[in-house]
Amino acid sequence: MQKRTIGKSGLEVSALGLGCMGMSYAYGTTPDKKKMIKLLQQAVERGVTLFDTAEAYGPFTNEELLGEALAPFHDKVMIATKFGFRNGVANSGLDSRPEHIKEVAEASLKRLKTDHIDLLYQHRVDPNVPIEDVAGAVRELIQSGKVKYFGLSEAGVESIRRAHAVQPVTALQSEYSLWWREPEQTVLPVVEELGIGFVPFSPLGRGFLTGKIDANTSFDSKDFRNSLPRFTADARQANQAVVDLLRKIASAKNATPAQIALSWLLAQKPWIVPIPGTTRLTRLEENLGAADIELTPADLREINEAAARIMVQGARYPEQLQRTIGR
Repeated sequence: MQKRTIGKSGLEVSALGLGCMGMSYAYGTTPDKKKMIKLLQQAVERGVTLFDTAEAYGPFTNEELLGEALAPFHDKVMIATKFGFRNGVANSGLDSRPEHIKEVAEASLKRLKTDHIDLLYQHRVDPNVPIEDVAGAVRELIQSGKVKYFGLSEAGVESIRRAHAVQPVTALQSEYSLWWREPEQTVLPVVEELGIGFVPFSPLGRGFLTGKIDANTSFDSKDFRNSLPRFTADARQANQAVVDLLRKIASAKNATPAQIALSWLLAQKPWIVPIPGTTRLTRLEENLGAADIELTPADLREINEAAARIMVQGARYPEQLQRTIGR
């Protein structure tokens, strides 16, 4: 597996990480724990070194899963986790008070079975707590050796600059893919200026860009995609144009749509490290294969020109969730 350095931090990780949320949260029926432990360890065997979790995934059960699965590999892997919700529950409101951050860090350390957190993100910017106080709290955790690097998730330009002035931000995590390119106009120029790495989550459009989802697909009743405007049947039908584009390029490269979507992301900047999630070994291996696909300047031009003609339908989040983004 190729390696990349996240920004100017010196943090070197595999070119593709693994988003672990779906192993215990958000996509319906929870997969078998033993199978997920095996999958996590198979990811390590295949060279993955960046694993992404959060206290809110479960809550708590995803961190516990990674703690159990990755305990033998702490010298080989980097685990990123997140704080920022009241009681660790994603829909319970935000809480980034410094004392709460420190409480969450201690609890996460126990669940992850480690003496330090490699990368600690603020999950969402809390408008009730100055971002300088948040950065200061993480700085103290770094000084004490309990945290190595500081990250922000879904933060806006002003928050990034203010936090970075107090404690250098190593990584910004936000959604970015061929069907959500807003970061190109907002945060990407700023993180490049400041030497911050970028970690795209949902790089496969929550599964849509794999080509395995269409207007007739039905989701588990507990799958959170049921609540996303972009996943209504009409939106899925309209957005097939993006998948058709990926299929066309994939056919010429003897690849899959998912691999082209990930390869396109990797080609944008050398400090971008996508974290596609999966619960299947076949999909993991497919995703990792994207790192070996080379898109030429002509390929990238073709993709960008075709994508510019496609109007993606449906909002990314329901309105109440969208309000927490980009602060």
